[in-house]
Amino acid sequence: MGLAQSQHRFLVRQKVTPMANRYLVHTVGPDGKEGELVAFAHPKRMALKEHVTFYTDESRRQVLFTFKARQVVDLGATYDVVGASGTRLGGFRKDFGASLLRSTWHLSRDGEEGEATGQERNQVVALLRRAWDFLPFVDLVPFVVPYHFDFTGGGRTVMSVDKLFGIRDRYVLDIADPELDPRLAIAQTVALDALQSR
Repeated sequence: MGLAQSQHRFLVRQKVTPMANRYLVHTVGPDGKEGELVAFAHPKRMALKEHVTFYTDESRRQVLFTFKARQVVDLGATYDVVGASGTRLGGFRKDFGASLLRSTWHLSRDGEEGEATGQERNQVVALLRRAWDFLPFVDLVPFVVPYHFDFTGGGRTVMSVDKLFGIRDRYVLDIADPELDPRLAIAQTVALDALQSR
């Protein structure tokens, strides 16, 4: 079936490999179980500008969409999300100032005014994550407490991303706004993991 506009719930799972982390995106069935694979994300290695290509599956034969930074390694870089045909779908950027205390992102859709702002749901967990980074054993023991993001715009929820408990990074993406392109929402979700420490 592939990725459809009508799909609103996805499981995004990190796949750890020696050179770069990749991401598998599955639908979530009515029973809450992992469904069909609809996207496979492959970050470009050794790129000066962050560049992630999403394919229809792990064979990497057919491009679905991409996101790419406009600037070379920049804490407040803007990322453009572009469909397989070259059409810009929208973009996102991290709010570096606000993220010092609580990770904050801004998501915009092409051709629409205004943007959705995504922020870590729990301020206490956000502060604990920052404190954890200063501990001497941080490289040996990862921070496993789940953290979640809510994106709102115009006074309503647009999408939410819930990190599942565990060593491996897994997220449930729920799209509340039926007009939000799933490709844009999936790109932002992968960025929350791949770019979180930047």
